[in-house]
Amino acid sequence: MRVAYIAAGAAGMYCGSCIHDNTLAAALIRHGVEVALLPTYTPLRTDEKDVSGRRVFYGGINVFLQQKLGLFRHTPRRLDRLLDGRWLLGTLSRFSASTSAADLGALTVSVLQGEEGRQKKELAKLVDWLAAEFEPDLVQLTNSMFVGMARRLKETLAVPVVCALQGEDLFLDRLIEPYRARALATLRARAADVDGFIAPNTRYADAMAGYLAVPREWIDVVPLGLNLDGYSEVATSGSEEFTLGYLARICPEKGLHLLVEAYALLRQRGCRLRLEVAGFLGRRDRDYCTEQRRRLRRWEEAGEVVFHGEVDRAGKLAFLQGLDALCVPTVYREAKGRFALEAMAAAVPVIAPEHGAFPELLVQTGGGILVAPNSVDAIVSAVERLLDEPELRRTLARSGRDRVHASFGAEEMARSTAALYQRYLNRADWKTG
Repeated sequence: MRVAYIAAGAAGMYCGSCIHDNTLAAALIRHGVEVALLPTYTPLRTDEKDVSGRRVFYGGINVFLQQKLGLFRHTPRRLDRLLDGRWLLGTLSRFSASTSAADLGALTVSVLQGEEGRQKKELAKLVDWLAAEFEPDLVQLTNSMFVGMARRLKETLAVPVVCALQGEDLFLDRLIEPYRARALATLRARAADVDGFIAPNTRYADAMAGYLAVPREWIDVVPLGLNLDGYSEVATSGSEEFTLGYLARICPEKGLHLLVEAYALLRQRGCRLRLEVAGFLGRRDRDYCTEQRRRLRRWEEAGEVVFHGEVDRAGKLAFLQGLDALCVPTVYREAKGRFALEAMAAAVPVIAPEHGAFPELLVQTGGGILVAPNSVDAIVSAVERLLDEPELRRTLARSGRDRVHASFGAEEMARSTAALYQRYLNRADWKTG
């Protein structure tokens, strides 16, 4: 089986979707599937061995220039390849910081339009390369933002096209009007070109069936899986001082401000505990982070609050080793909850809001406590319970770790995904356009 897996780079950030795509592709290769993991926009950045190809398709600079200037929709491919250089694309995070909300909305609509959009030359280059160089049996798209590719891929390659769902509805819902409405209408129209979708959990599958306006039976569920190498050496903190952690992108959507307020209340009540924060900080959220650190200044100056910044894989494992609990109180309905799986794999109990992926995930693992969303008081109560009940902490830690290692490894994810691919290849009725 030959699978072309089209992934999306995140401009130099450790991105959960990039890490997931790379982990799955590597596990599929070990499983005997021939996979070409093709980065788009920018190179992938993953905290594991990178199995993606060197060539970047839909290079972010070309995509932007083709959106803004008609000249670049007709430039020779030799010039395009220069603009797709990895070093140049590595600077895209600085380049994209100046992109206006209107530009971003128009670009999103255009990419969703596929061969009818302003980036149709980029789609042609991708399809031509696949037809000439790889000849896949099936194409997987990393998320529904790429459904505009499906029609041309199927017309040229005559293979099934499946699409993962990884939380892209949050991005689309933040577009300004009229681009949000246009993007959603285009997304729903183009979703019909895809043969099927893959969601990480049942709740998200149910929600996205309505969002995409597709039948629920088009969406299969394959739970997330982790590369568990190294987690066997990780254990919860042996310190007498309780350590609470946050491991996610530092931004309002992930709810760090709720955790900061909860920590401040706990300290004011006389609780002795540390707070450790790690995660990527983008330019857009620097003022937000500065405000959270201002609220924590006296404890940070005393060494009881630590901001680690972005961490690589070794740093992540070391970070988790020092925690007694993890809390990322997202204010939106988290689609995946990868950070919760990582914590539980390291025997760290999780405090999570009772929405999105978390209820299903914590029922399956028994590795944490669900709390009311957007409630500082609920976070405080959960932390106090873990502080007061060390046996509960140990029970949650054991349950979470055992069940993640048993059911949420990369190999299990690869087996389920490969079986799903084979189902599509065996079907006589997959939609050829």
